[in-house]
Amino acid sequence: MASAFRALDCASRSDIEAAGVLPGAAERLHDELKKIIRDHGPASPATWRSISAGLLDPELPFAFHQMMFYGCFKDFGPDPPAWTPDPEAAALTNVGKLLENRGEEFLGSVYRDPISSFSDFQKFSVSNPEVYWRTIFEELRVLFSVPPQCILRDHPNVESHPGGQWLPGAFLNPAEICLAVNDRRGLNDTAILWRDEGADELPPNRMTFKELREEVWLVAYALKEMGLAEESAIAIDMPMNVNSVIIYLAIVLAGYAVVSIADSFAPSEISTRLTISKAKAIFTQDSIIRGGKSIPLYSRVVDAQSPKAVVIPAKGSSFSMKLRDGDISWHDFRERVKQCKGVFPAVQMPVEACTNILFSSGTTGEPKAIPWTCATPLRAAADAWCHMDVRKGDVVAWPTNLGWMMGPWLVYASLLNGAAMALYNGSPVTSDFAKFIQDARVTMLGVIPSIVRTWKITNCTSGYDWSAIRCFGSTGEASNVDEYLWLMGRARYKPVIEYCGGTEIGGGFITGSLLQPQSLAAFSTPAMGCSLFILDNNGHPFPQDAPGMGELALYPVMFGSSSTLLNANHYDVYFKGMPVWNGKVLRRHGDFFERTSRGYYRAHGRADDTMNLGGIKVSSVEIERICNSVDENVLETAAIGVPPPEGGPEQLVIAVVFKDSDNSSLDLNQLRIIFNSALQKKLNPLFRDGIEQGHEKDLEAAAFAARPEAKALTGRPFLIIYL
Repeated sequence: MASAFRALDCASRSDIEAAGVLPGAAERLHDELKKIIRDHGPASPATWRSISAGLLDPELPFAFHQMMFYGCFKDFGPDPPAWTPDPEAAALTNVGKLLENRGEEFLGSVYRDPISSFSDFQKFSVSNPEVYWRTIFEELRVLFSVPPQCILRDHPNVESHPGGQWLPGAFLNPAEICLAVNDRRGLNDTAILWRDEGADELPPNRMTFKELREEVWLVAYALKEMGLAEESAIAIDMPMNVNSVIIYLAIVLAGYAVVSIADSFAPSEISTRLTISKAKAIFTQDSIIRGGKSIPLYSRVVDAQSPKAVVIPAKGSSFSMKLRDGDISWHDFRERVKQCKGVFPAVQMPVEACTNILFSSGTTGEPKAIPWTCATPLRAAADAWCHMDVRKGDVVAWPTNLGWMMGPWLVYASLLNGAAMALYNGSPVTSDFAKFIQDARVTMLGVIPSIVRTWKITNCTSGYDWSAIRCFGSTGEASNVDEYLWLMGRARYKPVIEYCGGTEIGGGFITGSLLQPQSLAAFSTPAMGCSLFILDNNGHPFPQDAPGMGELALYPVMFGSSSTLLNANHYDVYFKGMPVWNGKVLRRHGDFFERTSRGYYRAHGRADDTMNLGGIKVSSVEIERICNSVDENVLETAAIGVPPPEGGPEQLVIAVVFKDSDNSSLDLNQLRIIFNSALQKKLNPLFRDGIEQGHEKDLEAAAFAARPEAKALTGRPFLIIYL
């Protein structure tokens, strides 16, 4: 891309006008650019830092932003830094302050300053887990009703605990810690900011920690009135709004386990998750309001043959529909406790107790049921504290759902760090959402690349002030360099912290940091407490500091990661057949990664048959099962997730084998529509069809390179493309 742009010292005023800037503004910008070049030269990180901080603004044409970035780094080579840390600001981050106070204690004479010593501190977090995690628990103000005997110890059963046993003997309740008052949060501090679609001219709603505590306590008391057995599983199938957060915390506070179900799922997918988890009750809404339309939700829960449902109205305080026998309205559920009885005594649980059952796609088609223990929330909060610098006074937004791991992550990452979470009850790809981010003064905005792509195409963020943002977070799928340059520009070039992990990790294993230069669509560091390896073609790890590309494996000593699955053998899924390093078998993850010559990491898709489509992890088996049954002319299909040539989110390619390959009357476009409709109805309504024109042949070649066996299905497969 950089080769298409002129070096900055060759850029003229007419070049700036050609990028869409008006003549008067072009002259001013050219004069300012010449001054920056005199001070810093035409092609250095300092040049770009000055340009991004003082010359560019969000309302200038993006073509001019591209001209400045690619012109500055025209001859830089790979991984140019789109953002570099300022030493004074770095010293004020959570990790910066910790290292300023205790850096020499941790690292000895090698400690220099927070920026220079960050990589050493990351390695320290791996080699000294006892010291590191004890320090983090102090920073998070973690309350143990029974303290752990130690932070980590070896476990005699290597198959059940390949990485050892964390916090043995500890008892705690993560929801209680979220609601505790301490020096990081007071009763009158804001806990949740939210806005409902259609109320965009009103100020955001606000709930204090005091109000949140009282609401959670009331719902926890009402849950106890249901008479469920201890440790029962209770499902939530709702949008992520203030009510679902209250319910989530109340379930955990009362000692039950949340079953996370995305509100977009079809009845069959809801039923599968209810059956696997053995849920005894479910909270849901009558409908979901999007774009002024009412999308049924309770009816899907009923079709899934759910257990007893508590039904919340999407709008107002009541609904007119008739409930199934045994189901109950939100109003009547709360009326079981006429008024809050005061503090609800949190149920103290052993650290290995399950607090949340989440699901991740398995390669066999059935989703893996992954229990989050009492330790997992602490891991989520620690990642936010270390890598996104979430702290008291922050406002954290991340469009997601409690059915995906980033929903519970958002709850714990904000509340355990004394920050407020910002929830928009509506579509995140509208100007109304952009206005909410402005009005709520969001300081950390999480995204998935598909959302960013839509924002850029529609320009729906234009005119809104996102200057309160200190950093972005990005997860769910591969990102695109140009789209993320555009995203940074919306907030006057605040950094994007890429974040890759998994439901079974409880957070990330590779990410970025505000103490390191950040390159676009790249990761700068393993997550704190994590050590990762890239395997060569023979399954052997490359040297950790050497460039290379291959399947990624994780060192098993990783706080918060799973040790069991409800419906599969955990050791077989994650460890069986993996190489041994330093006496411990490495943990399988399933992603292809590259470590570049400059020490950054880039994701290159999955090594197994799962894929990320629009931030939704799905198995090819699940897709093929549906596509094989939708048309009598189809013999067999193969689903392949392929990144587009310019990088970014995967697109779905379907190779189709017909029973009669000579049938020329088949309408492939109609088959595309049928496939897409079936996937929306039977798997997830969020799947949409579409493809950017001109990429069909590139995607076909990439698809068959990714899964050569698909081409072997027949001599003449057809390709149907989806997004």
